[in-house]
Amino acid sequence: MIAAELFVKCLENEGVEYIFGLPGEENTHFMFALEKSSIEFVLTRHEQGAAFMADAYGRLTGKPGVCLGTLGPGAANLVTGVADGNMDRAPMVVITGQADSQRQHKESHQHMDVVGLFKPITKWATPIIHPNNIPEVVRKAFKLATTEKPGACHIELAEDIAHQAATAAPLPIGDIHRAVPDADSVARAADMLRSAQRPVILAGNGCIRHQASGALRRFAEATGIGVISTFMGKGCVDADAPYCLFTIGLQARDLISCAIDAADVVVTVGYDMVEYHPTLWNRDGDKRIIHLDFLPAEVDDHYPVEVEVVGDPAHGLDMLCSRFCAAPPAFDVRQHHAIREEMLAEFSAHQDDDTEGLIRPQKALWDVRRALGPHDLLLSDVGAHKLWIARYYQCHEPNTCLIPNGFCAMGFALPGAIGAKLAFPDKRVLALCGDAGFLMNVQELETARRLGANIVAMIWEDHNYGMITWKMDNHFGRHTDLSFGNPDFVKLAESFGCRGLRVQRSRDLAGALEEAFASDCPCLVVVPIDYRENPRLTERLGHIVCPI
Repeated sequence: MIAAELFVKCLENEGVEYIFGLPGEENTHFMFALEKSSIEFVLTRHEQGAAFMADAYGRLTGKPGVCLGTLGPGAANLVTGVADGNMDRAPMVVITGQADSQRQHKESHQHMDVVGLFKPITKWATPIIHPNNIPEVVRKAFKLATTEKPGACHIELAEDIAHQAATAAPLPIGDIHRAVPDADSVARAADMLRSAQRPVILAGNGCIRHQASGALRRFAEATGIGVISTFMGKGCVDADAPYCLFTIGLQARDLISCAIDAADVVVTVGYDMVEYHPTLWNRDGDKRIIHLDFLPAEVDDHYPVEVEVVGDPAHGLDMLCSRFCAAPPAFDVRQHHAIREEMLAEFSAHQDDDTEGLIRPQKALWDVRRALGPHDLLLSDVGAHKLWIARYYQCHEPNTCLIPNGFCAMGFALPGAIGAKLAFPDKRVLALCGDAGFLMNVQELETARRLGANIVAMIWEDHNYGMITWKMDNHFGRHTDLSFGNPDFVKLAESFGCRGLRVQRSRDLAGALEEAFASDCPCLVVVPIDYRENPRLTERLGHIVCPI
């Protein structure tokens, strides 16, 4: 057995189903070994697309998504997708080739320090320096990738080491038991809540992992405390639940901000500061905060945690509920209910739009929500549409709406949707993109067609870098020229062997979505979007009056 074959056996041992990537000659021995394995290699059209596929696969399944590139430019092309997955807490393992170890000490064709390149954007990065080290390296990479908080790990396999003899064997995989919070911290959290009148829960990305969503729902149902989620915490509670206060994170004052402003205690659960900084919701740093998370709280002036409940949040919430939920105080949640009613009215305000030429974001998302079942998947790209999705698209189940909101890399949604469809072939999968982000990885349409991954991509077309324009206008009152041209997306889809639909009238959108999902190939739905709604939303948010 050679090292590459041992490497593949170790990946099989870890339960790897797919590897997304684009090989080079330095990966040849690995690829030949992969041919004889149970693992399916998904050949992509760009390494960035491969990384985004692994990113989405990891976030949705909880198992590390695996991507592969060769040395030099192939490795460098993986960087954006790997950084995105790592900061969005997606378990990933990244494999790259490398030049023969006998030429790594000198100036050499395509050789660079790839491990050094990946160290800042992964939890761990290492080269294989001996064939028999492979089982330990692979086991450690997969263990670290899934340990809280999840992220990416990188393994480099040099060309000459890949075909050296190996005599080791894969290591057994043991269960990882997550630490539970100590009883004293739970008791102090319960006491703090008993003294509160208007508590609120801020739920983050950690709530969609490891059954934390179920525990959070039980706690909210027992206490009636309102739950606000971040972008990446969507679906942690059902949008139909009376305690669901929807999503915060627009970096502008919204109705939901009123609930935090009025709160005398904020309970953060699985909260990731990386996506919504506390300066935006605790500007004066005077909120009383209970922190429930896998790890201790980050140190920040605006995050003065009074009680830390460190350990598995699901277990922590159940422990808290056992001490507190039998007879919780009658909290004042009148404002929560008023906020919820106002938000529901806003969500439905444009459901019956009958415009022609341009379609409002609110109407588009109303129809998208009705086209997708509670367990179907929406993947957002990055752009102005992301903010509309965050506010107007609500979820019933955890991990059914993926929004990149840590690293926020454009180009995620289309390849991510392919990874999602491979993970869950029976679910409807929609990639919602701006025209700019879609074209960043448009080449993966061919991958989707070749794989038979019948995803739907909805493109909001405005011929502009809309989010940058929106932010420039908000902050400076004007913007630089950010407009561009587009191809005929319908013809572009057809050129890839896919289907394209252009929707010009609001009333036709719902039918077009059903037609797209019924297609026997990947389908694009092109929507000329009415981004005149952007400044209108800004104006409305700027004049929020809190109910009650």
